[in-house]
Amino acid sequence: MTGRFGTNIGDITIDNEVVAKVAGLTAIECYGIVGMATINVTNGFVRLLKRESLTKGIKVDILNNVITIDFHVIIEYGINIRAVADNLISTVKYKIEKFTGMDVGKINIFVEGVRVD
Repeated sequence: MTGRFGTNIGDITIDNEVVAKVAGLTAIECYGIVGMATINVTNGFVRLLKRESLTKGIKVDILNNVITIDFHVIIEYGINIRAVADNLISTVKYKIEKFTGMDVGKINIFVEGVRVD
């Protein structure tokens, strides 16, 4: 689904992919987030996505102009997961609501791996 709302001179439609791109760009700016992840269903391996493929690690649903976002992330080793998740949720919620004018109802974070340097 897409987000759709009307104005006095026409309709505005926001595609899920656009919301996912903004959410991904916002997420990788958050402290402790290495990047988005994808899981290979055949062998179960987790892969860090490149910047141009961020949206593959993010699922966006829009229902009645309320946005739900699922993030599959890889985080930096040694950083408090709860602190990273709280920061990610608050930052993405603020920026997506400001960008779209719609409410973010829920953000789910799936930590798929850690990066050890």
